Amino acid sequence: MNDRLPILFFALVMAAIPFIPGMPPFWIVLLDNIGLAALVAMGLVLLTGVGGLTSFGQAAFVGFGAYTTAVLSATYGVSPWLTLPLSLIVSGVFAVLLGLITVRLSGHYLPLGTLAWGLGLFYLFSKLEFLGRNDGISAIPPLSIGGYRMLDPASIYFAIWVAVVLSALLTVNLLDSRTGRAIRALRRGHIAAEAFGVHTPRAKLLVFIHAAVLAGLSGWLYAHLQRAVNPTPFGAQAGIEYLFIAVVGGAGYVWGGVLGAAIVVILKEVLQSYLPLILHGSGQLETIVFGIMLVALLQLAPAGVWPWLTSLLPLRTNGKAPDTSLLLPARIRAAGASEVLLQVDKARKQFGGVIAVNNVSFDVQTREIVALIGPNGAGKSTTFNLITGVLTATAGSISVLGRKVDNAPPQEIVKLGISRTFQHVKLVPDMTVLENVAIGAHLRGQSGPIASMLRLDRADEARLLAEAARQIERVGLADQMHQLAGSLSLGQQRIVEIARALCVDPMLLLLDEPAAGLRHMEKQRLAALLRQLRDGGMSVLLVEHDMGFVMDLADRVVVLDFGTKIAEGTPATIKSNPEVIKAYLGVAA
Repeated sequence: MNDRLPILFFALVMAAIPFIPGMPPFWIVLLDNIGLAALVAMGLVLLTGVGGLTSFGQAAFVGFGAYTTAVLSATYGVSPWLTLPLSLIVSGVFAVLLGLITVRLSGHYLPLGTLAWGLGLFYLFSKLEFLGRNDGISAIPPLSIGGYRMLDPASIYFAIWVAVVLSALLTVNLLDSRTGRAIRALRRGHIAAEAFGVHTPRAKLLVFIHAAVLAGLSGWLYAHLQRAVNPTPFGAQAGIEYLFIAVVGGAGYVWGGVLGAAIVVILKEVLQSYLPLILHGSGQLETIVFGIMLVALLQLAPAGVWPWLTSLLPLRTNGKAPDTSLLLPARIRAAGASEVLLQVDKARKQFGGVIAVNNVSFDVQTREIVALIGPNGAGKSTTFNLITGVLTATAGSISVLGRKVDNAPPQEIVKLGISRTFQHVKLVPDMTVLENVAIGAHLRGQSGPIASMLRLDRADEARLLAEAARQIERVGLADQMHQLAGSLSLGQQRIVEIARALCVDPMLLLLDEPAAGLRHMEKQRLAALLRQLRDGGMSVLLVEHDMGFVMDLADRVVVLDFGTKIAEGTPATIKSNPEVIKAYLGVAA
C-alpha cells in the first residue's frame, strides 16, 4: 500500500486553498460539500470496492449522525463536541443491528436489503415527532473552539477537511494490515478466506460498521454546517448518489472516494448552473445529461477514474523487502513417525440423489505424501472440501489427531494445522504476491482493527510479512514478490497458493492439482520442495492428474472412481492394479 505518502501533500494543499487571494466563497461551499460526500464515499470504498458488499443505504447512516447531534445540541443543549462520539456510536450501533442481518445476504439480495432499510429509515425520519417530522430540526448551534464560532462555510472548512484527511489515514492504515488483507480477500469469495482462518461474517460486519461510522461523521459535520436537518438529504436517492461517487472515483481506492466526490459534486453544480442557460430554462434536463455523462465516464474508465489516472503513471513493482530474520512461533511437530494425522472413516457426501463421496476411508500419517487420484468427477475435490470443513459430511467421520472434525468450520480446521490450495486458483488479483501469501499467516497474527488504524500493529505486521517473504523465497518466486498476483501465469499462481498454505505452518498440507499448468522443470522443483517438507515433518495429501509426477513422489496412493475407493497402496501396487488400470490409468500404464 503506497496511499499513505500523498496524504501529507494533500493536507497541505487543502489547508492552503482558503488563503488563495480572490478565492470565491462559492468554491469554499463546494469544497465543504465535496468533503462531506468524500467521507461517505470512503466508507463505501471499504464496504463495496474492497469488501464486495454493495450498499444503497449509506445516506441513512448520515442521517443518524446528523439527527443525533441535532437532537442533543438543539433540544437538550449538549455541546456539539460532546455529541460527536455519541453520533458515531449511534451510527455504529445501528450498523451492528442492521449489519447482523444484511451482511449474511448474498448476490442481489444484499443491495436490495440495504435499499429496503434505507427507504424504511428515511420514512422513519419523516414520521417521528421528536425528529421534527418532515420539517426536521433547526437552530442547531455551530461548532466552536474557545471564542471562535464556525458560523459560515469558510470557518467550518478546516473541520471538514481535517476529518477527511484523518479518515483517509485511518482507512489506509486499516487496509495495510492483517485485518485489511482479510477484508480484501472477501471480494474473491469467502471460501479461500475462511480456509485461512478469516471469520467472514465478522470481517463483513467490521467494514459495515466502519462505513457507517464515516457516514455518521459526515452527518455530524453536515448538521453543524447547515445548522438545520430534515429527512430530504437522507433518502434512497442520496444513497444511490453516494454509491455512484465511490464507483466513479474508483471503488477499492481510498483516494478514489475523494476524487469521485469532487467529480460528481462539481459536475452536478456546473450542469445545474449553466445547462438551463444553454437550453433556455428547460427543467430537469441537467439530470439526464448528468446521467449520460456518468455512463460515458464509466465506459472510458470502468474501474473508476482514480485507477485510470494512476495507470498513466510509471508502474512501480519494486517494494521494500521484509526483514526475514523476524520469526513467528513455529508449530510443535509430532515426533512419532507412525502417528496418524488424518483419519477419514466411511465419509459420505450426498447432494440430493447424487452420491459424490461414497463411504471412503483412508488415513494420512506423519512424514508421508499420499496422493488421491481418479477420473474427473471421482469425488477428489469433494473429499478435500469435507476434510477442510467447506462441506459437511452426510455420514461417516473425519478425525485430526484423534479429534473428530467432520462438522467443524474451516476456521477451526486450519487452527489444527491443516492448510490447502484449490483446484481453481483463489488469489486476490489486485493484491501483490506478498500480500496474498501473508493471508495464510492470518491466524498467527494478533493485532486487531483498532491497533491497525492507529499503526500500533507494526511489530506484528513485520513478522507476518517476514513469514510470507520466507515462504515466497522457499517456493522460488522471490523476484515476483511485489508483483500483482493477477499478472502471473497460472502455474506461478498455483505456486503462490502453495506459499500461502505454507504460511499456516501446517502439519498437513492439502494440494489440489498443484502441478497443473507447470512446466517440466517447475514440476521437478515442486516435487523436490514437497519431499523437503515431508523430511522436515510435514505430511502432504495431494490430488493430481499427472501420473508421472504422482508415482515418483507419493508414498501411498488412494484411487477413487465415482466417489468410491477402489484401491489403495504403494505406487508400484497401484500401477499393476487391474481395477485401477480399467477405471483410470488405461492399458498403456
